[in-house]
Amino acid sequence: MTEVQTQQAWYRSLDRKQWRTLAAANLGWLFDGFETYALILTAGVALKQLHPEAGAQTPFYIGLTIAMTLLGWGVGGILGGIAADYLGRRKVLLLSITLYSLFTGLSAAAWNWESFLVLRLLTGVTLGSEWGTGTSLVAEMWPAHARAKAAGLMQCGLGLGFFLASAAWHFIAPLGPGAWRYMFLLGVLPALFALWLRTGVPESDRWTRVAKRRSTLRGQASLTEEERSYTRFTLRQILSDPRMRRLTILGSIMSAVTTCAWWGISTWVPAYVGSMAAKDGHNAESYASTAGMIYNVGAIAGYISLGFAADRFGRKPTVFTYFAVSLLLTPVLFLWTHDLTLVLLLCAVNGFFTLGQYTWMPVWLPEFYPTHLRATGAAFVFNAARFIAFLGPLLAGSIIAALGGYGTAATVVGLIYIVGMLVVPFCPETRGRQLPE
Repeated sequence: MTEVQTQQAWYRSLDRKQWRTLAAANLGWLFDGFETYALILTAGVALKQLHPEAGAQTPFYIGLTIAMTLLGWGVGGILGGIAADYLGRRKVLLLSITLYSLFTGLSAAAWNWESFLVLRLLTGVTLGSEWGTGTSLVAEMWPAHARAKAAGLMQCGLGLGFFLASAAWHFIAPLGPGAWRYMFLLGVLPALFALWLRTGVPESDRWTRVAKRRSTLRGQASLTEEERSYTRFTLRQILSDPRMRRLTILGSIMSAVTTCAWWGISTWVPAYVGSMAAKDGHNAESYASTAGMIYNVGAIAGYISLGFAADRFGRKPTVFTYFAVSLLLTPVLFLWTHDLTLVLLLCAVNGFFTLGQYTWMPVWLPEFYPTHLRATGAAFVFNAARFIAFLGPLLAGSIIAALGGYGTAATVVGLIYIVGMLVVPFCPETRGRQLPE
């Protein structure tokens, strides 16, 4: 950080291109968040209409539907990250937003639960490719002293999307048994954003330089080992180079912790609060929607706070704290609190840490990899976890169905946060460092 930067507010050194890049990544993630939380909120209603014979096994089918979305997300995310390293950040971001708008809209036309499952899988494939691309673009456009802050501001788009989905469902849910279809029709709107993305957002200069170098080196017979890293397939390079492989393994374990825990625990928060409200004689869907909004207000604050804390205190202590508090809050919310008002308050605190912790990925992962591998590496770590994490909803759904309650399932799955706490100390501290070239 230069002397001039220390004497002025962090944001005054930024230009319009950097802010437009952040806005594009934030909006792309907001649309992803809306679509994802729309599924969480409506899956139960949709499956009652599409698969009424499920009966007591409905939680299992909800878990299966969410799991298929996660599985598609993992595949699409890795493919999208690879494509972004070869084709460019902006182009892949544009393609991703256009395609997931299409498949989200088609989900509204599902005629049975099998068709809904297939459409959710395809939507997941297109959703997945957005994050790694946007994350790499923001990291490469923003300076070192503000990069983590930008990551937090970008990541909060997911919480904003979750909040908007909760708010929309609050008004759409009363429209009848087919109301869930309107939620997915709203998911078509992001396609309009793609028109602005084509002209208003620049390509990363770092990627442009790397693309030129890769093109120059391709076909040459005599290359150094460093030059060969530009010509090897990006996924092979991050898994074969010893240093890249170590960072990829560490990041993937932490990513699996964050992702498996969230999808296996926190996706049940609205349904859990709704069930509590129903026992007290209140409207379950209204309280579920309210819980979702409160949870995501906390999450938005958590996303942003992690980025600022990572720049202030460092990556390691910040991420460790988020894991530790998430571990503690899970039984507090699901087992030890029985007052409905207090549970709603705890939803905000829980959201701050359990969903807010996702910001560690756009903060830390771009700092693990050089530019020519960044989108592939970040996307692989972020998305490969879904090949394990998709089991979270299935496991939790099965436990809920077997035991008839959310508390035990959430507490058991929540123990995975201990693994994240054990891995954090082995990762490099990268606060204030320039991105590796």
